[in-house]
Amino acid sequence: MAIIGILGTPYNTVEQSPFWWNKVSYTRQSFIDVFQDLGHTVIILPVDKTENIKNYLTLVDKIVLTGGADVSPYLYGEEPNAKLGTTDPIRDRFELATIKAALEANKPILGICRGLQLLNVYFGGSLYQDLSQTSSQIKHLQSPTHHISVEKESALGFLPENYMVNSFHHQVIKDLGQGLTAIAHGNDGLVEAIENKEKHVLAVQWHPECTWETEHFDKKIFEIFANGTI
Repeated sequence: MAIIGILGTPYNTVEQSPFWWNKVSYTRQSFIDVFQDLGHTVIILPVDKTENIKNYLTLVDKIVLTGGADVSPYLYGEEPNAKLGTTDPIRDRFELATIKAALEANKPILGICRGLQLLNVYFGGSLYQDLSQTSSQIKHLQSPTHHISVEKESALGFLPENYMVNSFHHQVIKDLGQGLTAIAHGNDGLVEAIENKEKHVLAVQWHPECTWETEHFDKKIFEIFANGTI
């Protein structure tokens, strides 16, 4: 059994809500459900002071980076595009420091959507701040949405040819980070998954936590991560 640390997503409630002044750190129930179904334990790690990260890492075996706000373009040397969404610099800073500490501690990392994008930036890559900056004609905001092709020698080599995934993002990898390998692409050529086998890093642009109960292959992504085969 592995203990999975899922980095919490910050959420500020609106003033009409009870206790609206209290910040919330949460994760989607589906992340908890899939790992528990596989026989593992989940701990949600709140966005906190960076000096507390090493203490958190002593509690868990592996780290999951989830979806959420846009990654700040300042992290890869760009000014904000007019179509940039909401960013969260405090979360960016905490999660980047967590990636660094997890890699130093040799703890595997799974990135989902924003998690993939942040990992790419951590390794020195960049992002298209909005899909309008690309030539893609595929809609990336629906489920299911489009097919991907996967490198068969990669961690995701078990996925069928021309696998269909959901898609809920408007940012995407532009320049690939150093040491990362793009292991899946959409038919529009955009990167849909990355890995670094040596550092035990795997990340996907889609949301397998939304479909793990009905799509066996999406569940297997969590299985190979939790069972230590990446």
